[in-house]
Amino acid sequence: MNIYVGNLSPEVTEDDLQQAFESYGNVESVKIIKDRYSGESRGFGFVGMPAKDEAQTAISSLNGKELRGQKIKVNEARPQRNRERRGYRRY
Repeated sequence: MNIYVGNLSPEVTEDDLQQAFESYGNVESVKIIKDRYSGESRGFGFVGMPAKDEAQTAISSLNGKELRGQKIKVNEARPQRNRERRGYRRY
């Protein structure tokens, strides 16, 4: 299951998220989304957990908990929707 984690402090690392979610089960992947130009955190990320029951427990346990000074928002990630590419088109 893919889990959305929002309201992340800029100090939160992928290792921090890994440790927070590992206490609820197996973690397959952790990704904090960063600004493509500055490289700074955009304040959200995703955690992949293969077992749905473990993921649901992590979501309910971690939503609203404090991580590095900020209360995080945790819920099941929505499927990515198709977006048109921004910028100029070449013809």
